[in-house]
Amino acid sequence: MDKKLILLTNDDGIEANGIHALYKTFVEDESFEIKIIAPEFERSAVGHAITVFDPIWVKKEYRDGEFYGFGVNGTPADCVKLYHELLGVKPDLLVSGINRGANVGENIIYSGTVSAATEGISNGIPSIAISIDSYTEPDYDFSARFAKYIAHMIFDDSYLPKKTLLNINIPDLPEEKIKGVRITTQSDAKFKEYFLKRSDPRGRDYYWMDGEFLEISKCDDGDYCAIKNGYISITPIQYDMTDYSKIQYFKKWDIKIND
Repeated sequence: MDKKLILLTNDDGIEANGIHALYKTFVEDESFEIKIIAPEFERSAVGHAITVFDPIWVKKEYRDGEFYGFGVNGTPADCVKLYHELLGVKPDLLVSGINRGANVGENIIYSGTVSAATEGISNGIPSIAISIDSYTEPDYDFSARFAKYIAHMIFDDSYLPKKTLLNINIPDLPEEKIKGVRITTQSDAKFKEYFLKRSDPRGRDYYWMDGEFLEISKCDDGDYCAIKNGYISITPIQYDMTDYSKIQYFKKWDIKIND
């Protein structure tokens, strides 16, 4: 049986524990071949930024004396764009994560984790993004095993529709306390930021962003409420941002070139 080529990436950096948990879990499965292309350093919240006006440096990274993957001094999207140059073939599946901190609600538009998966599907690579709802150092074991389970579902029983990725968020709970899985929508959960104003030793002002999630107005099938209620959230996402429901509304506008 031909092995399926899995590309692992993230936005927390190639040394992050989350991507290493994925690597350890996937590499022990003989049906997969694993490759890593990830940022050399943490690039969280860079969204879908790409490097245009600077060179992108690539470094071979080693663990325990063995080749581990490619560390890239660019963004998560850069890492995915480089797959052909570094691997020579198209991966069968891209897995981005495991991100520390949930990627739900409006956070999705800032997420480097989700953007790497978006870059994957824009290149015709079936892709999933996976995050855990914790900003401390969580136990990644279950999340990694769940990612592998979904990978097998994609290859064995199902398929991902073209231009659709799966955004998976895991509650920060012991495995036995997770209630189940919900297919969800992107909620309107919003990170309300505020800035701490400080001064450096030379008297210059600087600002440090902090914040918290706001209460949300809808909760029936949203990603935020699913993980807060102890369920794994799986949200299908596409990069076509057209609001098709409003096309006819705007066609009714009397828009003229010249008055």
